[in-house]
Formats: sequence, structure tokens, C-alpha cells
Amino acid sequence: MGVTNTTSPAAGALAEYRAAVATWLDRHADVAHRHRVLEPLSDQEIGAWREWQCLLADAGFLGVTWPERYGGADGTAAEQVVVDQELERRGFGGPFDFVGVGMIGPTLLAHGTEAQCERYLRPLLRADETWCQLLSEPGAGSDLAAIQTRARAQDDGSWVVDGQKVWTSFAQHASFGILLARTDPELPRHKGLTMFAVPIDTPGITIRPLRQITGDAEFNEVFMDGVRLADEHRIGERGAGWKVAVTMLSFERLTVGAGHLATPLDQLVDAIGPDPGPVARIRLGRVASELLALGAMSERLRQEISAGRVPGPEAGLVKISSVLASLEACRLAIDLLGADALLGPEWGSQVSALPGVRSAGGTEEIIRNQIGERVLGLAPEPRVP
Repeated sequence: MGVTNTTSPAAGALAEYRAAVATWLDRHADVAHRHRVLEPLSDQEIGAWREWQCLLADAGFLGVTWPERYGGADGTAAEQVVVDQELERRGFGGPFDFVGVGMIGPTLLAHGTEAQCERYLRPLLRADETWCQLLSEPGAGSDLAAIQTRARAQDDGSWVVDGQKVWTSFAQHASFGILLARTDPELPRHKGLTMFAVPIDTPGITIRPLRQITGDAEFNEVFMDGVRLADEHRIGERGAGWKVAVTMLSFERLTVGAGHLATPLDQLVDAIGPDPGPVARIRLGRVASELLALGAMSERLRQEISAGRVPGPEAGLVKISSVLASLEACRLAIDLLGADALLGPEWGSQVSALPGVRSAGGTEEIIRNQIGERVLGLAPEPRVP
């Protein structure tokens, strides 16, 4: 009596795809960039990471579901999940420009013109051009709608931008920045904003790195003095910048929460050893439960996004859970390994970096408010018009 094959055609095709991904990754293991926490990077390291991103993109393993005409692979959401899983299983890093691939690329797909997508997305995927976000300002961090950077319309249809941005990650490496500016100051503050794509080498732009406690200079101040932009650099309609920004912040929360700085569970298990004692085992169980649940939720959201859905406030849940679970993992590791572990590149960098990540994509308090109001249906907090 024969054995009936119950595997569906779709499942069989996905298994073949997984085997192809695994074979390619194993063949390129010697040049793969490994998962790492942020630390000072030399030009050589940056070049190697960008080269790895280019290899992934050319193989069709970045922007898997993006249209092929923009450099993507026209793949399925399930295929994107397979790639993510196989990269994670080997400890291989994803793109160097996670800001561009994870946040700005999907935002351009949602709000950009055909010409903008054709111009920007393929070089973005291949790391030929990298991106940064020009959002926060000295007086507008958590309250992003309070930005004061001005973009003034000119008679010839161009724009002139003046202002200052701060906490701009990787601006010193970027080719472009996505800029939120106030174009109509007489309108209510959420209504008078417009988004632009800004070439970083445009005259009038000055970048000043900000040194962090980790030793990195990941963040920067960016000053704009009479920066002239053609109207073709505008993303979305005039006055619709807040809508574009909300889309991008949702992708940012998911990108941060889905693992950019989340502590790998196997790294924690290796650190604490086979017999850490009953109290440590209980703490490990709690952290492991959080990290495993986080992985499942992130995977589900990534599938929905790969299918064309813009993430909603639930992306904030992933981000909050990721940061808090990673912080607890760091505390557990340091408690067991001792203070000397803070001097190493793994735990020391994470302990220093993670508190700041709590504000990435919006502070924890703001995200909790959004979840309460938009997911749980709680009464909104009072707001200034």
C-alpha cells in the first residue's frame, strides 16, 4: 500500500524555495555579514556590509515582495518570511541600510510616484545609495508635529529649506534623507507638513556627528541653510506630510522591534551556561517566552506587510516588547557574567544602546497611548490642537 503525499503544491514550492535560499546562503557564508550590535565601524567594515547587502539584493533576497521593476523579486509574503528565517538561523545580518530597506523603501512604495520608485528603490536595495530620516528636531522629538524646519515654495515651483534636524541615524553615510518640513505654517500643525527626498550632497547641508555613550557616532545633527529642492523631490501631496510620516514611523517600529537590536535567544543561552541555577532559569524562561512570542508576532506582521498592508499601531507592540525583553536579557546576562561583561562588544554595547532605542520611532509612552486608543478603544488623552 503506497503512502499518500499530503503536501500541497504551494507547500512543496515553498520547500523548494527554502532549499534554494539555504544553498545560496551556505555558499556565501564566507562573505556574509554577521548579526552585531552597533559599534564604531571602519570604512572597510561599512564597505563589506554594503557589499553583503548588494549580494542579497541581486540574489532576490531583499525586497522579496517588491515589484521586479523596482529591483525586487515579485515574490510572496511567505517567501520573505523564509528568507528572514534562514538568515536568522545562520546568524547572518540583513541590509546595512536597514533604515532605507525597512522604513523608507516601503514608505516610497506606499506614497511615492512611479518615477520616484523607479529612481530610488533599486539603488536603495543594492546599497548603491543609502538613506536617513530627517524627522526629529531639538524642539520636536516626541512631539513630531511641532517641527519648525521650513520649506518655502518658490515662484518657479522649487522649494527652499531652512532648519535643523537632530538624532539622525547614519546621516554621515547617507546619499539621501527623507525630510519632513513645514510648508504651510498658517494651517493646523498636522496639516501644514510636507515630505521630501533630499540629496545629502545638496549645497547648504551640514552634518555634525554626535558621540554616544557606546562610543558610536551613529546619530548626527543636520543643518539646512537655503537648501534648494525641485518639486520632483516632494513625496506625496503638499500638506500630506503627516500621513507619510505616520506610515514611515509604523515601519520603523516594526523594523526596530522585529530584531534589529533584539537580543538573539541563543546568544543569551550561551552566555548563561547549562546550569545557571533555579532563579536564573525562571528569569530565562520569562525572557525566552517574550522573545519567542515576539518572533511569532513579528513574522505574522511581516507577512501582512509583504502582502501590501501598511502596519498599524500594533507595530508599536512589537517594538516595545522587543526593547523590554532585550533589556531584561541584558540584565540577566550581566547578573550572571559579572560587570566585566560590560566591557565586551556584545553585552556592553547592548546595555548602552538599548535605553536610547526605547525612543526610536516614538517614545514608549506615546506608543502605549496609541495602542490604548486605537487597539483597545480607550478614551484619548487631551491634546493641543
